[in-house]
Amino acid sequence: MTTPRVTSIRVDEERQALLVTGEGSAPGEVELAGRRAVVTARIAEDGPDAWNATLPLRASRWGGAELPLPSGDYAVTVDGVPVDDLEIESTLLAGLRVAAAGGAVRIAPPIDPAYETAEGRLALEGRYAALPGARENAVFFEAFYGQSSGCNPGAIDRELARRAPGVVRYWSVVDLSVPVPEGAIAVVEGSPEWWRARADARLLVVNDWLRRRFDRKPGQRVLQTWHGTPLKRLALHRPGLHPRRWLAVIRESRRWDVLLAQNPYAERVLRKAYAFLRKPIWVDGYPRNDVLLTGDAARIRTALGIGEDERVLLYAPTWRDDRSEMVDFLDPNALAAAADAVVLVRGHSRTIRPGRDQAGSRVIDVTGYPDTAELLLVADALVTDYSSVMFDFSATGKPMYFLVPDLEHYRGKLRGFYFDLAARAPGPLLRTQEELVAALSDVSAVAAHAAAYVAWQAQFNGRDDGSASVRVVDRILDLGWLEA
Repeated sequence: MTTPRVTSIRVDEERQALLVTGEGSAPGEVELAGRRAVVTARIAEDGPDAWNATLPLRASRWGGAELPLPSGDYAVTVDGVPVDDLEIESTLLAGLRVAAAGGAVRIAPPIDPAYETAEGRLALEGRYAALPGARENAVFFEAFYGQSSGCNPGAIDRELARRAPGVVRYWSVVDLSVPVPEGAIAVVEGSPEWWRARADARLLVVNDWLRRRFDRKPGQRVLQTWHGTPLKRLALHRPGLHPRRWLAVIRESRRWDVLLAQNPYAERVLRKAYAFLRKPIWVDGYPRNDVLLTGDAARIRTALGIGEDERVLLYAPTWRDDRSEMVDFLDPNALAAAADAVVLVRGHSRTIRPGRDQAGSRVIDVTGYPDTAELLLVADALVTDYSSVMFDFSATGKPMYFLVPDLEHYRGKLRGFYFDLAARAPGPLLRTQEELVAALSDVSAVAAHAAAYVAWQAQFNGRDDGSASVRVVDRILDLGWLEA
């Protein structure tokens, strides 16, 4: 047998794939491996000393539709050995753009490179500014800067599609690997279609800042849903805020017509943190949490490949201002073994791009899963730190554990808190993985916080009753922002 050697790699436009050809014995495995996705090739022999492998540039995740691979750099490996002398002609396909870059395959959104130059971007912005806008009975949705179609915008989309099927629903996405709801139209950020949709939609529903240039069109409205009840200080309340950043916060909040809050506490904090003083805040509960009362847990377990009787732990830490990737305070494989459970690892939206999926026999990295609330629904317990997911998960009444080895640093130097978590937490605060494992098997560790849990739910979950989406869409339609 002779060692397999790659002789060429080319883009097969018809099959939306990379075609790898080689000499020697056929390899056992050819892969295209990125940070958030890995695809395995179909290998065929072309003769006694030649072979080819077809690497699809599309994949299906979580039982959903087959979509283009996420943008990023991918390594081609043959039996685990990277191919580092790639020569691939840059090709614009229907769902992505592919080229070679520094020994890797670079997959990018399907945007003409001319629009990514400084001149091209300025031309699109100028065209956007000149559009009269708000001409279409449509909504422009965006969640987590186009990296998801979930959260509050996703839940509002579902209710709006049910109540007002004539409304056109655009979703801003970073690339076409992001699944969008049935019947919605994906528009890739920065593309001509994206600029046009953002100008012509009568309503924008977003859960974070509006990026790039934004010119409000006459008759256009912006609903800012935000993405969590805050424990950690934000916006104008962040320590050491630079005056330039202060001005950016004020400028941003003036773009919004309405702000959505999960509860009265969040209303007070968000109003002051964003100086949102003269416009309404709808305290209607969080639409994203409706699924916690109405969702189909069995369907989600099946999509994730989790058995009906398996215990599920969800680890969902927040991001850190002083690091780009997810914290490494926990070994998910060791936790899965010690707790005899499936461990779901959910990184923050800000760690999707720089991070890399974790893997293990009973570990599932769900950082790219479309909807966090569905993960909360199937989890038997939550392990978090300072993430606002704690205020959502508490609506379920299921146990929470707080793994906080950097509590003093985070509270005292990085961000600061609005209240003392240690005094009010609805679950134990733990410093090490060993303490976490012990608490998971100790019923008294959770029972000791039962009263705090009840008080927590009374303050933060009073409007998480499964009907928040209905209330929000009622307001939108009653105000005449859209035509049903």
